[in-house]
Amino acid sequence: MYPIGTPGTPWGENEKRQWLELQSVKRSYAEEVLTKLTALPETLTRVQYGALPYDTERYPLYALLSKSPTDGAPWVLITGGVHGYETSGVQGAILFANEYSAAYNGKVNFVIVPCVSPWGYETINRWNPKAVDPNRSFKPESPAAESQLLMDFVNSLPFDITLHVDLHETTDTDNSEFRPALAARDAIEQKTWNIPDGFYLVADTQQPCIALQEAMIREVKQVTHIAPADDSGRIIGETLLSEGVIGYDKKALFLCGGFTNAPMCSTTEVYPDSPSATDEICNLAQVAAIGGALRYLLSDANTQ
Repeated sequence: MYPIGTPGTPWGENEKRQWLELQSVKRSYAEEVLTKLTALPETLTRVQYGALPYDTERYPLYALLSKSPTDGAPWVLITGGVHGYETSGVQGAILFANEYSAAYNGKVNFVIVPCVSPWGYETINRWNPKAVDPNRSFKPESPAAESQLLMDFVNSLPFDITLHVDLHETTDTDNSEFRPALAARDAIEQKTWNIPDGFYLVADTQQPCIALQEAMIREVKQVTHIAPADDSGRIIGETLLSEGVIGYDKKALFLCGGFTNAPMCSTTEVYPDSPSATDEICNLAQVAAIGGALRYLLSDANTQ
């Protein structure tokens, strides 16, 4: 039984306030994220695209863009920390930007948004302070400032996104905290699911681009293990489209991976609670996934 609310009754504002009062800052966005965006490679420039209204000074929002874009090169969007508690999404995006992105200069143009939800990062939360999930809120007049600000920024750019890689994690706290909280908030039944031990991807069922997903899986295999299917042949309740790949209708669910209309997209899912995982492995798995996607993009572009 979740400690907030009345079973069978959705939360009102009082219950949401109770939930917010239980949250606390556990790590520093300034120290763990912003300081790492001050010494970028010469190929990237930092642009502030907004600030979270909860505390505009504490939570500025930044994107890293190619400083001198190459005409005709595809634009790639990399997003991390849409769910702030999913650490390697943030740190993997920063690691790629700082140490790997320059290798693609002249071939690919980047928009890298390393931490979409800094309040969630600091409090290690899936939701924002209003008990809203940003990754179910990429829709018009979004209830999540995190989602609306990112959509406004990306939609204002004078080019189309060809590839979008959204970096996530699946953690044991999905069962111990976040799914029970969701069940209580919305007064719905939420069964726990088998947390897959390993890395997997979520494709868009409307345009799954399986060859892209397989290219990413091949790269990640060199860093960490791929999640096997459970006894029912599924991962988190979904049928496999390929090894380590499931699919969601991303637009229908208002997921970050669906808002750009990019013809190629994938959502990574790292498992940091695996006995064989470390922070470094998780971050490198995110980098490997991006690298596999970029190599596929460039090889595909060369065949057009």
